[in-house]
Amino acid sequence: MARVVIIGGGPGGYEAASAAAQLGAEVTVVDSDGIGGSCVLTDCVPSKTLIATAELMTEVEEAGELGVRVDDGDDDPANSVRVDLSVVNKRVKDLAAAQSEGISRRLADDKIQVIHGRARLDGPETVVVGDERLDADVVLIATGARPRILKDSEPDGERILTWEQVYELEELPERLIVVGSGVTGAEFASAYDALGAEVVLVSSRDRVLPGEDADAAAVLEDVFQRRGLTVLGKSRAASVKRHGDGVVVTLTDGRTVEGSHALLAVGSLPNTDDMGLVESGVSLGDGGFITTDRVSRTTARGVYAAGDCTGVLMLASVAAMQGRIAMSHALGDAVAPLDLSTVSSNVFTAPEIATVGLTQAALDAGGSTAMVVKVPLADNARAKMQGVRDGFVKLFCLPNTGIIVGGVVVAPRASELIHPISLAVGARLTVDQMAQSFTVYPSISGSIAEAARRLHLRS
Repeated sequence: MARVVIIGGGPGGYEAASAAAQLGAEVTVVDSDGIGGSCVLTDCVPSKTLIATAELMTEVEEAGELGVRVDDGDDDPANSVRVDLSVVNKRVKDLAAAQSEGISRRLADDKIQVIHGRARLDGPETVVVGDERLDADVVLIATGARPRILKDSEPDGERILTWEQVYELEELPERLIVVGSGVTGAEFASAYDALGAEVVLVSSRDRVLPGEDADAAAVLEDVFQRRGLTVLGKSRAASVKRHGDGVVVTLTDGRTVEGSHALLAVGSLPNTDDMGLVESGVSLGDGGFITTDRVSRTTARGVYAAGDCTGVLMLASVAAMQGRIAMSHALGDAVAPLDLSTVSSNVFTAPEIATVGLTQAALDAGGSTAMVVKVPLADNARAKMQGVRDGFVKLFCLPNTGIIVGGVVVAPRASELIHPISLAVGARLTVDQMAQSFTVYPSISGSIAEAARRLHLRS
């Protein structure tokens, strides 16, 4: 029986553990932070739970257009509803703990041993946890990542916060300065704006979400502006300091921005320090991320890696897939290498931005030849009924064959709407096959079929 030791209990770790157990291995998981890792306890699950409340507040704010009134003398529902952040954050933490407990029960049901502690390698076949030495035929490193901290911007957990610390807040920030306009920064800026805080988003680039579809980012910036959220473009933060009961963010050009709180969202660092990795033959790339191939192998024989510590698309779904692929490869099961061209992702702003496959940036750079069409949601009947004006569906297909190779959806619940496009990309369906599939009328998904029909006329 193969002995598998997994370091880290996040999605890459616990999914790999279950896969290895199913393949008949003796599995041990070494975890220091809690089963589920930062994804479940301090990152993805908590943030999306907070965002669920923000989504409800957005719907309330826009309910007046749909004829909804609150009988308290104010015609605007948005003025009659407030958020109790202490209750919201208690719910966030309770749900995260419950999710962690559920995963722990699953590991126990699979007869997987869990050891709580910090692990390091002593060669590629030995994992050391305190005074205990674990012999392994296969090792998987899935230690995740942690928030990157700016120089001269030390978080204090009260006024200067990382995204792992915001759930300790008891009251809604009066004026929140979000430093960083990538996915994490944009999501928290959108959420706290909807919850009722005044928000300033400091972006070092000329637009928010510089790594996402430019058309989608433009829609989000328009929404931010309409809602009164301030975006400081081409503004890099030099420092964040406490100042009395507030904070001062100093920009590199000398300007200062004052607020009640600051949230640092400036990227992640891999948890790969002091683990004996290099000494055991595991190569680290730029920034300390573990170098892996498409079946999750490192440069050390029998040692694999998965998740954010590899720097390969920091998504829970990718981490889980990397972990499963690693175990299939290591234990001799059929395996398909990781294919990033089929990965779907989502930015949980309002509206959401979901993408899969080929990007507009790659097309514009000449890296691919494809046809593209964009259908605005303003023309969609269901969107009109729901008061939705912002967003679109964009499809990419290959010329001549019409094979769908990518897509972008900007809409409420885009995370759900992207799935049919993901299926099309993965199965190499054509725009004709997509167009000939029935959609419900009226539905926002009807715009996906409409985009496919328009591409048929151009192919």
